[in-house]
Amino acid sequence: MFLTADYHTHTPYSHGKNTVLENAKAAKAKGLLQLGITDHGFNHLLFGLKRKNLTDLRAEIDEAEKLTGVKVLLGMESNLISLDGDTDMKESDLQYFDLYLCGIHEVLKYKKVSDMYNIMLKNYMAYKFGKAPSQKVIDKTTKAYINAIKNNPIDVLTHINYKCYCNLEEVAKCCADYGTYIEINTKKRHVSAEELNRMASTGVRFVIDSDAHSADRVGDTKIAEELLKEADIPFDRIDNIDGRLPNFRFKEYKAKNL
Repeated sequence: MFLTADYHTHTPYSHGKNTVLENAKAAKAKGLLQLGITDHGFNHLLFGLKRKNLTDLRAEIDEAEKLTGVKVLLGMESNLISLDGDTDMKESDLQYFDLYLCGIHEVLKYKKVSDMYNIMLKNYMAYKFGKAPSQKVIDKTTKAYINAIKNNPIDVLTHINYKCYCNLEEVAKCCADYGTYIEINTKKRHVSAEELNRMASTGVRFVIDSDAHSADRVGDTKIAEELLKEADIPFDRIDNIDGRLPNFRFKEYKAKNL
């Protein structure tokens, strides 16, 4: 197995250490064909990408692609900010981006206080104290994910089940229906092999991403390789390895609507 593309990396525009060009050079050294620059979404209170910086970021991406020959995509790891499935990627923002990732994070500006309570606080408390989340928490997180997938042209769900808890099969089934990929994140082990198998049973497809916050981790696959040795997923269900590239729904959405 070799990685063809890494669609989840960060730069100093949010929480990363290295520049776009440094990430792109690392991608080239690993033999990657494509690289996603996906800084944290606008509503992240500590490390969010600023809309005023999008022009500069695009210029850096174009220059990095020119210098390295790696296809560099301007993306964002948007934040799920409501139970209704809203994210901090507004309709007016879509024109600037090539890639649409989405995850659940802490320290966000949520749409309502009740959304913060149900999505972040209840999940984080279960994680922090090592307790099994209640069925009510699981149901609400599942609802938020499903609404986000249905209402937004999301390409990839990032590190699902990390500090948040949902019905993985129901979310994966929705991803399969709408063409959203589930990420196998190699920065943290966010699902077990058994959970990965259960998601795969729905027909959902996967990508492997590094979630690199420094250039030395771009293209890293270590955790994914360990996990896949324990799971029963055929490699042909992973669309950014062995020369393959995914068919992302956001690209199709933009071609039809923007």
